[in-house]
Order: sequence, then C-alpha cells, then structure tokens
Amino acid sequence: MEFISTIMERAATFWRNRRFFKFRSNNGSSNNTAQRMSNDKNRKGTEGTNYQHHDFNEEEINFYLRNHPEILEKYLMDEVELEQLERWMIRRTQKAKKMNYANRKTSLSRWRFCVHADKRQMLEQLTQQLQSKPTKAHVLFELSSCISNAVNADGFRLYIVEDAADNLSFVMDSETFDEHGEPKIQKICDDASIARYVASTREPTRYSRGDIDPRFPNVISDKETEHVLCQAIVYPDGSLVAVLEMWRRESGARFHEEDEEISYSYLVWGGIALHYMSIYINLNKQKKLNDFLLAVVKSIFQDMVSMDMLVIKIMNYAQRLVNADRASLFLIDSRTNELYATIFDVGFEDDIQEKMNSPRAAKETTQKLKSEEIRFPIGTGIAGQCALTGEIFNIIDAYSDERFNRNVDQLTGYKTDTILCMPIFIRGSIIGVVEMVNKRSSYFSKEDEEAFETFAVYCGLALHHAKLYDKIRRSEKKYRVALEVLSYHNQCNDYDLEKCDKMGIPSTIPDIDSYYFNPFEVDEYVKVNYVIFMFKDLFGFNRFEKRDLMRFTLTVKKNYRRVPYHNWTHGFAVANSMYSILKNSDLVFRPNECLALFIGSLCHDLDHRGKSNKFMLDSESPIAAIYSTSTMEHHHFNQTVTILQQDGHNILAKLSSTEYKQILSLIKHCILATDLALFFPNKEKLMILVDNEKFSWSVLEHRMMVNAIAMTAADLSASSKPWEIQSETVKGIFEEFYEQGDEEKRAGRQPIPMMDRNQPDQQANSQLGFLNGICIPCYSLLYRLIPETRPMLKQCQENLARWQNIDEQTKQKE
Repeated sequence: MEFISTIMERAATFWRNRRFFKFRSNNGSSNNTAQRMSNDKNRKGTEGTNYQHHDFNEEEINFYLRNHPEILEKYLMDEVELEQLERWMIRRTQKAKKMNYANRKTSLSRWRFCVHADKRQMLEQLTQQLQSKPTKAHVLFELSSCISNAVNADGFRLYIVEDAADNLSFVMDSETFDEHGEPKIQKICDDASIARYVASTREPTRYSRGDIDPRFPNVISDKETEHVLCQAIVYPDGSLVAVLEMWRRESGARFHEEDEEISYSYLVWGGIALHYMSIYINLNKQKKLNDFLLAVVKSIFQDMVSMDMLVIKIMNYAQRLVNADRASLFLIDSRTNELYATIFDVGFEDDIQEKMNSPRAAKETTQKLKSEEIRFPIGTGIAGQCALTGEIFNIIDAYSDERFNRNVDQLTGYKTDTILCMPIFIRGSIIGVVEMVNKRSSYFSKEDEEAFETFAVYCGLALHHAKLYDKIRRSEKKYRVALEVLSYHNQCNDYDLEKCDKMGIPSTIPDIDSYYFNPFEVDEYVKVNYVIFMFKDLFGFNRFEKRDLMRFTLTVKKNYRRVPYHNWTHGFAVANSMYSILKNSDLVFRPNECLALFIGSLCHDLDHRGKSNKFMLDSESPIAAIYSTSTMEHHHFNQTVTILQQDGHNILAKLSSTEYKQILSLIKHCILATDLALFFPNKEKLMILVDNEKFSWSVLEHRMMVNAIAMTAADLSASSKPWEIQSETVKGIFEEFYEQGDEEKRAGRQPIPMMDRNQPDQQANSQLGFLNGICIPCYSLLYRLIPETRPMLKQCQENLARWQNIDEQTKQKE
C-alpha cells in the first residue's frame, strides 16, 4: 500500500501541475476517468489541494498507469530517488522467489529479504561474517549467496582467481559442502568458458540453453542448468577477485537486463566490503607473519648449533607457515652444479620445535631425520627447475605437470597432489630450494606464496649465517690444530733444556751490569744462562721455579726470528741494558715494576718480522687488521702471554691472582712503550713535569711514564754502546731496512731513502737524525730522573760526534 499511496499522491500532484494531458484509450471507462481528471484541474485552489480532496481511487490509477507506462516511467525517472527505487525493486523480486534454502547451514545463507532489507543489512551481515570467519573465500561465498537470492537464481558457482594473470583455478558452488557444513573448494574440472570470458572482459554475460553464441559452444553441461548469468567480482581498483555464475532451472525464466542491474548494484557495495575485507585479512596475516618470523629469527639465530638442526627448523617452520604436510630443503653445490639434501621429507609434527629446544632430543631428532645424501642435477624435477630458473612454482596438480618426477612417489608410496617450491637467494644468487608438498587444507594460495617468499628471505640469511658459522667452527678447529702444532715446534725441546741445565748458571759474570756490555761476544745458548743469572740476581728463586724459567727463556729465544736486527741477540741486549738500569738506579722502581720491566725487555720484540708498523699497514698484513695501532708491539705482548700460558712456562705461577694481573698489565705497558710513536707525547709530558719540578716518584702516573722512557732507553741501547758495538749494530739495522725496501719495490712502492739499498750514503745522515731527534732527548731526560744512567747519555753523545764526522766526509766526497 505504501507504494500505491506514494505513487497516487505524487502522480496526482504531478498531473495537477501540468497544463494539459491527453488520454489515449478507446475504453469508455477510460474516457470517464479522463473527464473526471480533466474537470479537476478547473477547480480553485488546485496548487495546494491534497490527494484526498479528489475522487481518484486505486483502481482508476492502476488502470491509467497500465495504459500509459511512459507517464509512469517519466515520473519515476524525474521524481523518485534511486535508493527508493532500489528498495521497491528488491521488494518486488521477493514476491517471485521460488527457492527454499532451508538446507543451508551458515547463518547468512538463511537470510531472506524482508520489507526493510537493503544493502546496508547485507554489509552488516558481511561484516559479522568477516569477524567470525575472516577468509576471502567465505566472504565471497556469502556475498554470492546474497546476490543469488536477490535475482531469484536456483543456484550459483563461484570461480576464484588465485594469481595476477586472472586465471580461474578453483570453484565453490551453492550445493556442495564439507562435513562441517562449510562450502567446499574444488578444482575446476568442467568447461568454464563463460566464466573465463567474463574474467578476461569483466563484462556481465547472459546465456540460455539453445542460444547460438560462437563464444560459448555447448557451454551448459549440467542437465539441471537452463539459464546462466555470469558476473565479474572486482575490487574498487578494478582487479579481479572472482567470477560469479548464477543459474536457473528449466522451470525458471531467462535472466534479463534487470537481473544484471540488481547483481551489479550489489557487487558495487560488495566490492567495497571485499576491499576492506582484504585490508583486514592482509593486516591480520601480516601481524601473524611478523610474529611468526620473529619466533623464527629468535629460534634460528639464537640456537645456531649445526647446519642439520637449522635445516630441520627451517622446514618445520615453513610447514607451519603454509600448513604443508611434507617439506624438503635442497642446497646447491656450485662445484658439481647439483642439488643435494642430507635431511629429506620432513613430516608435519607439532612437537618438533620443542624437541629441538633440548640438546639431547635435538640430536636424536636430527639423527632420526638424517638419511643418505640425495643428489640430482640442477634442472631435474620441480625443485631442479626452481633452482635453474629462480621462479616460484605453485602446482595444483603435480601429476599433470610433466616436470614432476613420479619415481619418488612410487618409491615412498606417498601421493603428491600440490607443490609449492621456492628459491632461496643470498646476494642475488640462489643457494637452495625449499619444497612444500600437499597443503593440509585444499591448495597453496597466492597468500601462501607471498608469505613463503618473505620467509625465504629469512631462510637465506639463516642458511648464509649457518654456513659462515660452520666455516668459523671449522676454522677454529683448524686454528686449534695449527696452534697445537705451532706450540710443539715453537717450544724448547728437552735436548736444549738439558744442555742449558748442564752448563749451569754462572756465579758471577764480569761487567754484566755495565752499560757497555757487549752482547755479540756471548754464545746463543750462553745468553740463556746469562738471562737466568740476571733474573736470579734481581728477584731470586724463592717465588720462581728455576726449570720453568729456563724453559721460558729457551722458548723466548726460539720465538725470535732470524732477521738481521730484531733477533734473539737484540732481545738479550735490551734485557741486559734494563738489568743495568735496574741494578744502578738505587731501587727507584718497585719490585713488580722491576719484574715487568725485565720480562718486557726480554720479550719486547718476540716474533718480529723485520718490518715496520707502517709496512704492515700498507701491505694489509693480517696482524695490522687485528691491531690498528702499535701493531707489532701488540703482537709481541700477545706472544709473551702465549708462551706464559704453555705448560711448564708460567714463571709467574706462584704469584697471587692480583699480582699476576698487575704484572701482566705492567708488561703490556712496557712492551707497548717501545713503539716510538708513543715516545714523543710521553717525553713531552714528562719533560713538563720535570721542568716545573712537579714530578714525584710517589705518583703512579709519573712512574708509568718513567717506565716507558726506561723501556725506550733500553730498546735503543745500541746507540749508547761503545763505537765498535754501535757500528756493528747499525749494519744489522740497515740490512733489515734494505730488505723492507726491497719488498716495497716489489710491491710497486718507492721506499724512503734510508731503506733504499741503492742509497748507502744516507746511513750517516739518517743516524744523525735518529740520535739527535730520539736518542739524545731520551737519555737526557732519563739522566735527569735517574742520574746513574749518565754513561748512556755520554756514550750516545760520543757516537753522535763520530757520525757527524762520517757524514761530513761523505758530503766532501760528493
């Protein structure tokens, strides 16, 4: 009645405002009605007259509209809003409904349009469905049910798109459900040419059995289907989601344009719902994926024990991610161009992650899953093709793909249906392939591909780090083996130990505490006993083992390389010079400082290669990569510690833990002080303290600076020896310089003149610069702090004068 009353009221007003209208009817009653309507316009107050003031009844209005539909059409087009018109159309179609969907088990499918039903209700229902079952397939099915009901279809088929190429892969229909009452997703088996056409064109299509259309020959294979309406379901951006195919039986009418308009109006709103459904689902999936990946990263990178355990974890996580039944991971052997796997065909186990958290259970699980290594050429089978092309393979029917190797199923008795195969990249190169087999529910979707592709990135990083970890672990084992071999060969042997022991420690050594003692006159092995004599004289044997000291000294001797200058003789000479300073300094140094100074002097150039720190940096030596400053000095200290840590070599073993740490720290300070780059700032600070009379032996920092100056003085003691010793030492120094210069030339670098073998006349000049710039300032400062060292300064000055004479003679010859 609402429809009729509204039409009558609005139509009457419309007709009153017209200046004239004509009746085109031969019926007498029509003339009477027309006459009554015509007379009405002559009445007064027509403009404001209501419908009830006239004698038009419902029968007359209906009769007139049936005979003049153009008037009704014009009125509806001009006066009625679109939303009101859609409501009327929905109510009208409800009267002709024939289907009864009592067998449907989902709530929305039982919904019937009532008087107040409209698209808002549909959207509300879809929203509720989205919250309870947030899957694209379910929301699409419910939307299709709404549209099918609206157009009075007997049933529908929903073809779902699963790739960017708009290929229709799966279908759901209104009559097939699983045991839980949910719509069942099936592979497309029958001819879906209409649906494929609509998918490609996005155009709605109507077709009835018997129609002649060259696009769809014999398209209707279902005996019950007589009429078909096919409509594309798209997102607001135009991308295809699915194709809805609605059908009617022979007893039903053909689909008309009005049916297309109704379904299209629903799809417009449904497309919006699908769009936000997609956003909701993607956000939800992304959150789950992020949580999943975080768990993966924690598990993989925190517990990186072995490659096999990592492979098991990766496969199990991948299975859980895409809900696959089986998993395999193949790595690429670039040398043989093959794929290989030691752990193959991991099944779905919910507790495998818990097992991997226990070391014992993890080992048992790894051994259980580990089998004989499987190898096959790249390009063979699905996994081989994936490794060859770097493409993702999502195969719905494995047996219909010619690349699938059926032999595996025949051997295992396991039937493969669906496969998802993903390459694993690192730095643009494929390092492996992960293969998932048989999704536990239906098929591997596009979403599975995207999530799996993200996961594959983490797999690649994990495998890359696991390989590095394995390399590091193998390198560490090799290092231990090499260190064991080195420790054996760089230690003194029992023969040398017995030889020195039989020689005995001399009771006295003439001039051993003289600043001018000549180290070149002492035999190599005798030097060892002289060192033990000096050690005993300074510290005694109460806290030190004589045999350990002898073994330590012999090993130190063996670890000095046979280079022209920085050799065992130099190490002995520096230790002897420090002994002289300590013996003649009237106990200005504390006991632990004395011990550190003597050991540091003896070991200060251990394993010296006869090259400067700059050369090590320029040649990119591995030592320079470890120590960027004071390169060789750090190495000398580490060699000292290494020797102390060997069995039978720890001469500090009887000291307390506190003393041991303190002396090691002092030894390091003393050895690093021999780097001349540190001498200059140290000297400047100490000079200021002395000049300003602020130096104090009771201040630890001041004493540390004196220790450093004393180490430099002992290291350069050859310049404070008599001329015969000085000149002999300089020959060794320059031979070492020249050898470094030769290597620099071979490397394409030009050495400085002092290291150039072709410029021997530079020796005197370079010595003048060395004595004036370093030695004289060092011994002058030391003399001011320890007056007993004056002989070192005096002899250095005399040597300077000799070099000045030689330099003048050289210049006169030029």
